[in-house]
Amino acid sequence: MSEKTPSTIVYTASVTSSGGRKAGRAVSSDGVLDVSMTAPKETGGPGTGTNPEQLFAAGYATCFTGALGLAGKEQDVDTSAAEVRADIGFGPEGESYAITAELTVRIPGVDQATTQRLVERTHELCPYSKAIRGNVPVTLVAVAG
Repeated sequence: MSEKTPSTIVYTASVTSSGGRKAGRAVSSDGVLDVSMTAPKETGGPGTGTNPEQLFAAGYATCFTGALGLAGKEQDVDTSAAEVRADIGFGPEGESYAITAELTVRIPGVDQATTQRLVERTHELCPYSKAIRGNVPVTLVAVAG
């Protein structure tokens, strides 16, 4: 498997985390992101803050939506009103934990078969998909709009 390294870095996000997933805090270098981190109730935490899986789901869904626009342009389909839901699963794997991802995509006015083609192409283009390919099981679900 080859690494997908950008030819030029145009932006670097920098976030510092302290306290871990049970009672932590994550703050971006520009201060725009500043969130309390707590484990969800399902894993024994209070569920009063966000958690890494929610942050990953938000980033993946947003990135996939952007890449969907590229795939839509290639296939002459307007994806500007598309909705992408990312469900990130978390559970035990070996000595630690692992995640799964399911992306559900709906493009208003677009049939399921066309949406499926776009979703599959988007999965090839999306930087998050590239980053986790071969390491995280990803399920793609296309829904008729």
